[in-house]
Formats: sequence, structure tokens, C-alpha cells
Amino acid sequence: MRHFLSLKDYTKDEILEIIDLAIKIKKELKSGNINSYMPNKTLAMIFEKSSTRTRVSFETGIFQLGGHGLFLSNRDIHLGRGEPVKDTARVISSMNDMIMIRTFAHAMIEEFAVYSKVPVINGLTDSYHPVQLLADYMTLVEHNHTQNLKVAYIGDGNNMTHSWLMLAAKLGFELRIATPKGYECNASILENALELAKESGAKISIYNDPRIAVEGATVVTTDTWASMGQEDEKAERIKNFRGYIVNDALMSLAHEDALFLHCLPAYRGQEVSESVLEGKQSVVFEEAENRLHAQKGLMVWLDRQNN
Repeated sequence: MRHFLSLKDYTKDEILEIIDLAIKIKKELKSGNINSYMPNKTLAMIFEKSSTRTRVSFETGIFQLGGHGLFLSNRDIHLGRGEPVKDTARVISSMNDMIMIRTFAHAMIEEFAVYSKVPVINGLTDSYHPVQLLADYMTLVEHNHTQNLKVAYIGDGNNMTHSWLMLAAKLGFELRIATPKGYECNASILENALELAKESGAKISIYNDPRIAVEGATVVTTDTWASMGQEDEKAERIKNFRGYIVNDALMSLAHEDALFLHCLPAYRGQEVSESVLEGKQSVVFEEAENRLHAQKGLMVWLDRQNN
């Protein structure tokens, strides 16, 4: 059984194969040639964390593939209200063809996958957000922007940072991460990425100065400073992250053809300025649309691998 819990479980060839398939399916859709790759298949979508892009992209995606999506919030099911994860996993997987989970603890989705009879997709955990990275890299492929790739990630050492670490470590490009002191990425995940990078040739650098990270970068990316579940820390984080806003001055240090990415939602004036988000180097809204297409490619790939 192949699940999609983290990019660390996938080879470079498999990641690129999923993205190639996603681009193919996207081109078919844009040309009006909609193929039912997963007719009558059902996708159970479990949301312990709410989301705009994750729900719309997965629900629309499975519909366009010829299947049906079931939205299940933590108010709709017994998961987290007394029923063990393993019981919920066995029941839901016996009635559906695929499951997507967006939750807090990564350990929860790992346990769920152990007991699931069908593929489980990580729609986001506190540790990783791998479907977003498929969309991000797909966007770079479409812009012919993957040669001599130098990515600068500015901001919190969160699930997006960890996912960029895994993508770089698998594909072998250069990644520079700049976080404020005390907000670095998880040490064990970093260690794992550095070990994987020895095989791929990836160059991974960690800084506290965003200017050093951005110098000559071909891609600049960031994320919100306070993720869901960190609302109580927001005021303190805004104070501690001053100087980490991706604005015109910071972007001017990057390569002249650098692209700007952001997984959204974006808080203008905090992690990114209005001028950068809406500027000519930003491909943020193409990136957002590609969540739909990348996840369709992923679902079709998983369906083929497991059948």
C-alpha cells in the first residue's frame, strides 16, 4: 500500500512522475478533454484543521476525475471524540477508495495509514505539507524554472519549511532557510534531510539573516508567521519576525528573474508586502490553482499504484 504522508517516502523519479502526470491532466482539462481517471471512486476528506484551498482542490479534483468527495469535519465523525484512530481508519477505509486527512499531529496520520485498507494522503499536519510542495514544484516546472534552482525560504521553521527540506533533499537543488532565532525547523527533520542530501547532492543552508538567504536566489518563498493553532502567539510572533517580511528591498537581492511563492493565506504587511504578492515576480495564484492539478495527478498515481 502506497500512502502519501511525506516526500521523504518518495524517490526523485516518483515525485517527477506525479508532477508530469499532473501537468498532463491539467492540459487535458484546459483543452476541454476531461477524462474520468477514477470513475465512481470515493475520496473521504477528514478535516481536523479547516482550509479553503485543501477542501476546494480535493473536492473539485475528485469530481473532475469522475469520483465523489465526502467532507468529514471533526464535528461529523467520532475521531477525536472517544473512538481510537485505528477503529476510525478501519471503518472509513472499508467504505472508500482513498482518504485525505488534514490534521495536527503527524503521528495521528501515520497511525491512521497503518490501519487503512486504502491510500491515505496528508493534506497537512504540523510536521509536513507535501501536497503543497507538489503544487509549488509543478508551478516552477511550468515556468521552466527548475534549472540551477536556488530556493530561499524566509520565516517560520514550520511544516512548509520541513516540506521544502524534503523536496530539496530528494531532488537535489539548493535550499537556504532563514528563520528568527528560536523559530528554527525541527532538528531531527533537518538531520534527516541533510542525510538524504548526501545522496542527491542537495545543498542545504540554515541562516538567521534573510538577506544572506535571498542573495542570488531564483525562488523566494514564505508562509504565515502564525499557523492555525498558534493564534495565542500571534502578537509575539509579529514582534519577533520583524525584518523577515519579503518586500521589494529583500526581493531586489534575489536573481533578477526570481519567482515568488506563497502557499496562502497571505497576510499582507506581515510576512509579505502587497507589492511583492501582487508584483510581476509573483506566481502565487498560479501556484494556488495548481493545488487542484497536482493533487489530481497524485490521486491518479496512487490509484494506479494500489490497483
